[in-house]
Amino acid sequence: MEELSKSQKARIAIRTFKTLADALTLRGNYKPSGKTGQKLAESLKQFNPEIYGSMSDPRIVELKGLEYVIDRMPRGIEKCNRIILTAQEDFQNTSFEEVVPLKRRRISYVVSEKEICFVITRGLTEIYDILTHITFLHIESQKISQQINYKDGHVSEEWHDLEKVVKNGEKELLGAVLDQSIWNLSIILGRTYKETKETYEHLEKHRRCGNHNDGLFQIIYSLGQRCLGELMSETDHLTIYFTPSLHEMIGHHKYASLWARSIKGRLFELGHQNRTIHIISANMHSVKNILYGSGALLENEEDVPEDLYEMIGLVRNQEEKINRYAEKHGYVFLPDHSGSTIDAMIIDTARIDLGTLHPKIDMNVNYHCQQMPVLVIIDYAFGTQAFEVMDELLSPYMLKDKEITFHIESISIMGKAGILPGKKGDIMLATAHVMEGTPHNYIVNNDLMVSDFDDSVDVYCGPMVTVLGTSLQNKDILSRFSTSSWKAIGLEMEGGHYQRAISAAIIQGHIPMNMKTRYAYYASDNPLLSGQTLASGPMGKEGLVPTYMITKVILEKILNTMDA
Repeated sequence: MEELSKSQKARIAIRTFKTLADALTLRGNYKPSGKTGQKLAESLKQFNPEIYGSMSDPRIVELKGLEYVIDRMPRGIEKCNRIILTAQEDFQNTSFEEVVPLKRRRISYVVSEKEICFVITRGLTEIYDILTHITFLHIESQKISQQINYKDGHVSEEWHDLEKVVKNGEKELLGAVLDQSIWNLSIILGRTYKETKETYEHLEKHRRCGNHNDGLFQIIYSLGQRCLGELMSETDHLTIYFTPSLHEMIGHHKYASLWARSIKGRLFELGHQNRTIHIISANMHSVKNILYGSGALLENEEDVPEDLYEMIGLVRNQEEKINRYAEKHGYVFLPDHSGSTIDAMIIDTARIDLGTLHPKIDMNVNYHCQQMPVLVIIDYAFGTQAFEVMDELLSPYMLKDKEITFHIESISIMGKAGILPGKKGDIMLATAHVMEGTPHNYIVNNDLMVSDFDDSVDVYCGPMVTVLGTSLQNKDILSRFSTSSWKAIGLEMEGGHYQRAISAAIIQGHIPMNMKTRYAYYASDNPLLSGQTLASGPMGKEGLVPTYMITKVILEKILNTMDA
């Protein structure tokens, strides 16, 4: 029998993880220390996601992966032995504390010191994301337990020292005391003093500034203590629960429907039902800053730099000033109240003072005066949620017994993605979306091309892989997509789901077949290069130029239509 390649083994492992995760939501509960939980851990280890670094190495605790997970999970998750995933619970009128992670928009509530509840509003991708992070933390907790727990039942001296630090509230951790504590911790973790200190400082900064985590000492102690407790008790095991309401929510677009209805209702209230609509999936700042940044500076009698990106550098941290000016010139902000955690904004370009636009923005004034396009900018969706929100947004608006179909002229998707042939900061244009783990592939008639961008940034054009989640990336599979006849240039989480919704809307007659679609991504990481994965940290200022270059090109495509 022919032996499977590494990429084939990884694909099987990813499929196994997904199948188990789907089955567990129906079953209702599982224990990471139980047989099913162990199978989840085995499959995660087998495809060894790049973002989790050395997770599969039993000798060392993975610190960069730990930073990544802790930044995206609610504070105190490491202490809990009851974790509940539900669709909707009325927590607003309770004493339960709402906890928001530093780098992931998800809703969770602390029910008690050892119980936390996630309200799932963003579909299956959010479930996969939470389960991969929980599985990772369990794997690391077992390493800690094995490192400190001797066969005679005693724990190491380093563990006793860590316990003293935690129980003292970390109040005396300064100078030599701090160095000694980090050194003792590094022995438990199997890492160098330098590596341990870097992670300590990363988490400490976020703990002190925003109370987003409990600090490295507390996190490691809680993970180890939880695992030690499971060894001593048959009942006190970490258990994950899935409520019946969660089963009913999956695939039914409940939150997406409420979200889309609020946006379409506002468009109708503003009288935009007969105007041309352009949908842009992007961040909540780049379109606004490009269209209103120059005007806001002029209104405050400030000089406007000739270079567009220099101007953006001036205004990107002046949100209140930009908002005040924008609200006078056609800008409406729509904060999300549905639970989808996707804010939106509407921009009536007819009310923009064209004389204040930055001179580097090219537009067809005749088209603008005739069509006066309306922009609907929606914040980033999360994985499969992209299908639900776009499917609902493109459906007609039902007002009593009246059906209102908006005139949608283009849909532009701008996002960040992992790149395979290039580096951080490069740009990718999709020619197709290949759905990982499914037979579904979508050709994209992309209205964007390499020649639309200047040569200050490298631009790649080709198929994009829509992956199951950021934590489900494997170097062998990605290399296969990159070097095989697929010739994929990058990976992301939403494009294929958006395209599925767009294709469905065309078939149903909600939007015209010749409507313009645009997909552009800037590279936030290269998962094939060491030190350039998402776990290595954010882009920072190097992301400004590609983000705003894509935004500029998309806006110029919208404002320069020559068909009018």
